[in-house]
Amino acid sequence: QVQLVESGGGYVQAGGSLRLSCAASGRAFSIYAMGWFRQAPGKAREFVASIIWSGGDTTYANSVKGRFTISRDNAKKSVYLQMNSLKPEDTAVYYCAATQGIISTMRYDYEYWGQGTQVTVSS
Repeated sequence: QVQLVESGGGYVQAGGSLRLSCAASGRAFSIYAMGWFRQAPGKAREFVASIIWSGGDTTYANSVKGRFTISRDNAKKSVYLQMNSLKPEDTAVYYCAATQGIISTMRYDYEYWGQGTQVTVSS
């Protein structure tokens, strides 16, 4: 069992940066693949980025590639999302998720979810 708590969201102007953090509690964090998803008002939850347990493999949505970076620190049981060059269309609630399966872009492959943190980007 893993519990996830996101932090670091906020309000930023277009072109700015934010760094999201996700702290995990529970055992065996290091064996989980981790992902970030987001959900804008009136839209479905969508994949943003994912990272395998070792941190050696990452995957990004095309819409964030080159602007966002996912990383993890297993010793701290944490995963991060560095977001640069933010755009108004990045506005959403961002969720951290964990899976005991392989790295995935599909929300239904993730067993554990945090409560989300709001990111608002003004134009």
